[in-house]
Amino acid sequence: MKALIPAAGLGTRFLPITKSIPKEMLLVVDKPAIQYVVEEGLASGADEVVIVNSRQKQAIEDYFSPAPELAAELRERGKDAYAALVEQVASYPVSYVYQEEALGLGHAVRCAAEACGDEPFYVLLGDVLVPGNAMLPAMKRVSDEHGGASVIAVMPVPSDQVSRFGVIAGARVQEGSGGDVWKVDGLVEKPAAEAAPSNLAVFGRYLLSPRVMELLAEVRPGVGGEIQLTDALDAVLAEEEMYALVVSPDDGYDTGTVESWLDTNNRLYAQRFGEGR
Repeated sequence: MKALIPAAGLGTRFLPITKSIPKEMLLVVDKPAIQYVVEEGLASGADEVVIVNSRQKQAIEDYFSPAPELAAELRERGKDAYAALVEQVASYPVSYVYQEEALGLGHAVRCAAEACGDEPFYVLLGDVLVPGNAMLPAMKRVSDEHGGASVIAVMPVPSDQVSRFGVIAGARVQEGSGGDVWKVDGLVEKPAAEAAPSNLAVFGRYLLSPRVMELLAEVRPGVGGEIQLTDALDAVLAEEEMYALVVSPDDGYDTGTVESWLDTNNRLYAQRFGEGR
């Protein structure tokens, strides 16, 4: 199974720094955001991470590439721990495909169709960090319990924020300490508050059947003139069941804006090193 990370966006909210540094490479505590996401995919059973990249973001590829001369120099200087970190990130099974035009999340995912083949696949949005690495395995359990169905992570949001997200329609079919499970009947991309079918917004983690990738080839541009992944998910409901795992706001961290990136840094630093340090 492959884990896809769309990473070809412009990082507009972080300009002008993202003119030279990909947003995905901004540090969160002590490592770039994308490293958290790559490690999550590998910790969740993926045999390879496929980054859907832009050709202008060579820094991402440099980061995960071997640097034997640097590692050797560090070891000569007695900095073995740093050498080990350099070697560690270079050892991850990461490959790249390219999104030549910014045509939306659905288009980015479709760019990895050949890499995924006819197997289920994960999609991990790089704006969302899940350091505990527990969300995708929980989604996989739900999928296994329902015959390999697609599963998406959703999170309750205030009604005045639903217009920012894809929102599900459906009904709860299971309660659990690890999160309620809903059977999904439909998805709406960025609905008006009064038209939203629920307050459960797609969170940024997906486990999708191969049929979703096939349907993406047929999706026409939707909201914002982009090819929306939500539209392909809505289309697959005519053929396959789909479920949603309701996750807690404490399960993940948003880095999509400067404010949320700063908040995530503060929260993760406090967790790792203690409030008093």
